[in-house]
Amino acid sequence: MTPFNDPDLAQEFVRFAVQAGVLRFGEFKTKAGRLSPYFFNAGLFDDGAKLSALAEFYARRLLAQAAGGPLPFDLIFGPAYKGITLAAALAIELARRGQNRPFAYNRKEAKDHGEGGTLVGAPLAGRVLIIDDVMSAGTSVRESISMITAAGASPVGVAIALDRQERATGGGVDLAYSAVQHVTRELHLEVSAIATLGDLLHYLDGNQDTALRAYAAPVAAYRERYGV
Repeated sequence: MTPFNDPDLAQEFVRFAVQAGVLRFGEFKTKAGRLSPYFFNAGLFDDGAKLSALAEFYARRLLAQAAGGPLPFDLIFGPAYKGITLAAALAIELARRGQNRPFAYNRKEAKDHGEGGTLVGAPLAGRVLIIDDVMSAGTSVRESISMITAAGASPVGVAIALDRQERATGGGVDLAYSAVQHVTRELHLEVSAIATLGDLLHYLDGNQDTALRAYAAPVAAYRERYGV
């Protein structure tokens, strides 16, 4: 997949995430121990309407990037746990749009009865798209790549909802690159994000709601300190 940006889609998505209560503002502690002025929690896409809308955003992002041609992947893989729901929802939405794709996901623990193993769903084969909500450290992507390649398939890209565009950490130290940059540069996979931190800032800067616009400064300061 080639680099692609749709600012209108990104703004529509940010607006939707805010209205759905999935994208919140205040003071939140991240996994890296940073105090962030915003928090994106995809677990709050917790009813049918919101999940369906989210899947539509993923599908529109991927279909627009394909520019009317066939999607450049054969199967969708959702890493446990949030990726499971996302993979299923995206597969349903793509099928509704005439682009039927199988999907699979993994368990955290191997099953020792029935079909056994850690993989569930369609057999991993061909070109595989990994889907997740955000990418903080890239751990789930690396684990997904290992499972996909072990099965003889080929990972070809990663789809995420929001690119936080901030430095990754290693050993408690801020690194010079983000998890998304690591995946694209070192793992050679294109990452397709519906929206980025830059899109979020644009939404806040021009917002008519003064309460929301007030968060533009702290979000910009956070990006200045931790952004890439």
